Amino acid sequence: MKLTIIRLFEPNTQDKIDLGKIWPENSATSLNISENNRLYAAKFNDRLLGAVRVNLRDTHGILLALNIREITRRRGVGQYLVEEILRDNPMVTHWKISAEGVENRDIMQAFSQALGFKAQGLDWEK
Repeated sequence: MKLTIIRLFEPNTQDKIDLGKIWPENSATSLNISENNRLYAAKFNDRLLGAVRVNLRDTHGILLALNIREITRRRGVGQYLVEEILRDNPMVTHWKISAEGVENRDIMQAFSQALGFKAQGLDWEK
């Protein structure tokens, strides 16, 4: 099957299990999903491999808690996820990747730079 990026409106039971593996410290039931607070995920073989919360305000977007399951990292899933989110929201001209929930700042720094983001305080902006 092909890796796809999806916007989750209401996670099903399996999605909630997978989100628990992506964000073990958070409950999938605590997600506040709305038009301005979105949830995007990378899906392969009916399983979520990575996810990110996206907060939109006018022409500004913030990527929060971006995380890819450890066994899937370094295979382009995160890059594809971010690229598709930016493509899906063309009205947003200013993006930020939040340092919230970042496990390893050095890895996120390299990842963000590869996508054209620049360090701005604790976060990365484009």
